[in-house]
Amino acid sequence: MSTPHVLLGLLAEGPKHGYDLKRAHDRRMPQARPLAFGQVYATLGRLARDGLVTAVGQDREGGPDRTSFALTDGGRAALAAWLAAVEPPMPHLHSVLLAKVVVTLLVGDPDRAREYLTAQRQAHLARLRELTAVKTDPDALLGDVIAADYGIAHLDADLRWLQTTLDRVADLHEEVTAR
Repeated sequence: MSTPHVLLGLLAEGPKHGYDLKRAHDRRMPQARPLAFGQVYATLGRLARDGLVTAVGQDREGGPDRTSFALTDGGRAALAAWLAAVEPPMPHLHSVLLAKVVVTLLVGDPDRAREYLTAQRQAHLARLRELTAVKTDPDALLGDVIAADYGIAHLDADLRWLQTTLDRVADLHEEVTAR
């Protein structure tokens, strides 16, 4: 996720201070990792430095001064360009899962690689059950259901990969250690 662009999108609705942006992000990005306040303010600082947002006022709501930010014309243009850009489908075929399997095999332990793949599969299945519960909850918001669908599709692909790799551990061990 591009946090700067998401914040620009949230500011497209109108000026907001960091606390409002964090709450808007956490509420509107279903199932996403919540933003830390420090991350919001650091990102706003970079966006202001780059001329994409500008400070438009300060208020004090029973606490410290809060600076509100608004999009600049440059910020609107950057947001429009980001929204129009097609994301490349998986430009690099590397993941932590693959790296752990290869390194485990490099140290010469195909049984440990099998154990890792099996344990990882169990973790994926547990997360799949959690997301299925979200998807089937009659009170779930549509945004949560769509986010769960996205996660389920990726978990399904990972589960197929985990099983295929598990089936090929012996051959992969030979190939990795022969190089």
